[in-house]
Amino acid sequence: MLDLYVHGDHSFADLVAAGFPEATVERILRLTDLAEYKRRQYPPGTKISLRAFGRDRRLPITSRWREQATRS
Repeated sequence: MLDLYVHGDHSFADLVAAGFPEATVERILRLTDLAEYKRRQYPPGTKISLRAFGRDRRLPITSRWREQATRS
């Protein structure tokens, strides 16, 4: 699930549609988004994958942006 969210840019709805429990998806996405600030506090490191945290994964942290769970 985390790989799909971080590397695959899947949304909440995509992950639920893939068969993951809605409550688990909501929790994992919330925890991942809340931990985003930690990346920016650490100096840049070596890029070891096609998708590196830092340049390739940017989430606005000043506006407290979070992936929103869409209820149907």
